[in-house]
Amino acid sequence: MNLFKIAFKNIQFRPLNTSLSLILLSFGVGIISLLLLLEVQLREEFDRNIKDIDLVLGAKGSPLQLILANVYHIDAPTGNIKLKEAKRVMRHPYIKEAIPLAYGDNYDRFRIVGTEHNYPAHYGAEVKEGKLWSGKFEATIGADVAQKTGLKIGDEFYSAHGLSDSADIHDDKAFTVVGIFETSNSVIDQLILTEIASIWGVHEDHDGNHKEEKSLEEMEDEREITAVLLKKKNPLAIITLPSFIKETNMQIALPSVEINRLNENFGIGMSTLRWVAILIMIISFISVFISLYNSLKQRKYELALMRSMGGGKGRLFSMLLLEGLIMVILGIALGLILSRVALLLLSGALESQFHYDISNAGLLINELKLILITIFVGILASLLPAIQAVRIDISKTLSDA
Repeated sequence: MNLFKIAFKNIQFRPLNTSLSLILLSFGVGIISLLLLLEVQLREEFDRNIKDIDLVLGAKGSPLQLILANVYHIDAPTGNIKLKEAKRVMRHPYIKEAIPLAYGDNYDRFRIVGTEHNYPAHYGAEVKEGKLWSGKFEATIGADVAQKTGLKIGDEFYSAHGLSDSADIHDDKAFTVVGIFETSNSVIDQLILTEIASIWGVHEDHDGNHKEEKSLEEMEDEREITAVLLKKKNPLAIITLPSFIKETNMQIALPSVEINRLNENFGIGMSTLRWVAILIMIISFISVFISLYNSLKQRKYELALMRSMGGGKGRLFSMLLLEGLIMVILGIALGLILSRVALLLLSGALESQFHYDISNAGLLINELKLILITIFVGILASLLPAIQAVRIDISKTLSDA
């Protein structure tokens, strides 16, 4: 029988000790692995969707909420702003590009956003089927929207008031799907895009008579949008624009600043969980050490007998190290499986709520480092029992028996 089989049989001989060590180690590895997967994927999602957006113009309120609502579409907007006032900022000489957004309705929990063609172009989103919207109540839908709702070119649908509710449906204004985007791995995948006039049109009175009584200028003054994504031409825009809109209900938020603040707050929680996981792993290594050391005391006679029958010191040393190594590798494997199961559960909840996909379960470079460190520490935990095994006094052990 080779060393591997002997070591594996010895581990099976101690089911309770082995189970405790495996549970502790797998939980420690699993928590750290899950945190690494979440951290990488969430950062990638945030970085991808914040691409080249320097400033966000919106209603006064929480700057972070403004960013989350209008860049990532995972929160409610802070309110609406006057289109006339927003245009003054959009035409400011320090602004290079401006993308207006207007929304407030959804279809099957996917947001319907009124905007311009430069919005999907900003993310490099290309049309897979059909075309970009060009008229009122025409819509081009994201890849995820098409997949989850089953909407196809030519299909009609009705919007519901609110960002997630499906109760108050505007069944008098039908949208028509005229295009479907290619998957862009950006926020565009989860949106239904149309022109801003469609958003206004959904909420107009059925007969529209009150619109006819007002001049075009008065109508323009009353129009509102939700936010404007801005790309600056001059760095002074960050300093100048807040004073430029001081007398309005608008504010300027910096995505980079707010996301860094969010990462700092999020990072504190992640760091705490990581240290808890490391503590669990340390306890598991101690458990491996105790398990092997207790096993050594119980098997002294067996080990001495193996030595007397020709088993070399190196063979005994290797067998004890192999036992520890097998336990560590099993713990790592269970931990990685545990982290993937937890990731799929979290991904399902996140996708259902916000339509973000974080289900990529590929092995990360940092996880490889975690595996190597865990194996190294596991070998260290097995080292002392292995050294004690080769120092057994054969004659005394056999005579005491």
